[in-house]
Amino acid sequence: MRISWRTALGGVATVALASALAGAAPAVAAGPAAPRTWGSNSFGELGDGTTGNHFTVAPIVGLSDAVSIAGGREHTLALRPDGTVWSWGSNQYGQACNGSATNRLTPGPVAGLSGVIQIAGQHYGSLALLSDGTIRACGQNNQGQLGDGTKVKRTTPVAVKNLTGVVEIAGGRGHGLARKSDGTIWAWGYNAFGELGDGTLTMRLTPVRVLGLSSVVMLAGGRDHSLALKSDGTVWGWGDNTYGQVGDGTLTNRTTPVRVGTLTNIVAIAAGAHHSYALASDGTVWAWGGNGLGQLGDGTKTRRTLPVKVKNLSGVASIAAGRDHGIAVLTDGTVRTWGNNAYGQLGDGTTTLRTLPVSVPGVSGAMIATAGRSYTAIL
Repeated sequence: MRISWRTALGGVATVALASALAGAAPAVAAGPAAPRTWGSNSFGELGDGTTGNHFTVAPIVGLSDAVSIAGGREHTLALRPDGTVWSWGSNQYGQACNGSATNRLTPGPVAGLSGVIQIAGQHYGSLALLSDGTIRACGQNNQGQLGDGTKVKRTTPVAVKNLTGVVEIAGGRGHGLARKSDGTIWAWGYNAFGELGDGTLTMRLTPVRVLGLSSVVMLAGGRDHSLALKSDGTVWGWGDNTYGQVGDGTLTNRTTPVRVGTLTNIVAIAAGAHHSYALASDGTVWAWGGNGLGQLGDGTKTRRTLPVKVKNLSGVASIAAGRDHGIAVLTDGTVRTWGNNAYGQLGDGTTTLRTLPVSVPGVSGAMIATAGRSYTAIL
């Protein structure tokens, strides 16, 4: 899935993370650091050389200088200071981008990529934005999610067609998003719910323009919905709205962008499978959509079609969304999590579902986070 960034709250990188099923192209941190992870590890997505789950924070093997991280469903990406990308975890569709279909239990280099400035994960795919404003993609492509004009799986990176001047990327389950320097938004891939925002339900093998959006500063991709943050601090959503994840007060799918509630002063966004988050300039977090596993953090399991405040949470610097859980990195470098915890993805040492945020023990100095289906990673 997918991520975007903006600097806020005292210079801490603010992240909008895409769904676990989609992943996200995260923010660049203040400086190189070693990623840490916890949660499900069946495919090696924790990068520690094993396939055993971790219920508390654990180090990744052999990677100490990442400046950005991004999660797919069960694979993880890291951007290094030299502009190369490393990957680990599930690789059955080639999403590790190393020319094979063998899972990686520890980080290794992505084949043939350099000059990368941003990364994003899809469900079973990976995206990379190069310094020349073009995008490379690899992994599953049965819905055109790699944007290369085909439905052919790619185990090494290929160019997303007809896109230049890109300054930001994000990924959904089966779709990709890009923001160009001219302020236009483009999308490609699966579109059964309108997640491409072009007014249709037509799958697109190459990028098409999202209608009716301008002055966008951040993107986020959920499972089958998309979000955009505008420079005026408002949030816009489109696509699947079965659980209210578009946030317009209805359960109606949207094929073009609509405004999310009455939110203002928002500085970052994030999208999970069926839920969404927004970080306000005052350090509070707002949530909407599906809540059957407590992923809205409001102390209930009640679905919300309009934003509600995540309780007991302030001083937040960056946010991220897993499939059914949420992550907040505070300005003091500590981390709070909430939602589904069946695989230990909340990192609190238990498998207890949490409808309110809990502290992740043993974590300090965190800057940004990402998440997959049932795991979490921080930098």
